[in-house]
Amino acid sequence: QLQASGGGLVQAGGSLRLSCVYSGRSVSNYPMGWFRRAPGKEREFVAAISWSGATTRYADSVEERFTISRDKIKNTVYLQMNNLKVEDTAVYTCAADSSWRRWPPLRYDYWGQGTLVTVSS
Repeated sequence: QLQASGGGLVQAGGSLRLSCVYSGRSVSNYPMGWFRRAPGKEREFVAAISWSGATTRYADSVEERFTISRDKIKNTVYLQMNNLKVEDTAVYTCAADSSWRRWPPLRYDYWGQGTLVTVSS
């Protein structure tokens, strides 16, 4: 089970940190990712992190602004979002690829509910 939180309303240029708490010991060995869906658009990839936390990848649109990390003691994956832009407005969802320690992730099997991020101008 994945539970995302941390969304809210923020002005352009501001920051937010999203959290995704996961349950189940196996999830600690899965790569995980963040996705988003803006109003009227398809869901898009934002960032991914390996099971160990040592490797990450980002969409070009968020590179240098967003940072994904994970705390294996707290069973949580974070998405630190800085210098937010209006176009970052979306519902953000975390997901896990249930292939044991695979990298890069190929198919996300488990999805959490979304958390809404709204960036105002």
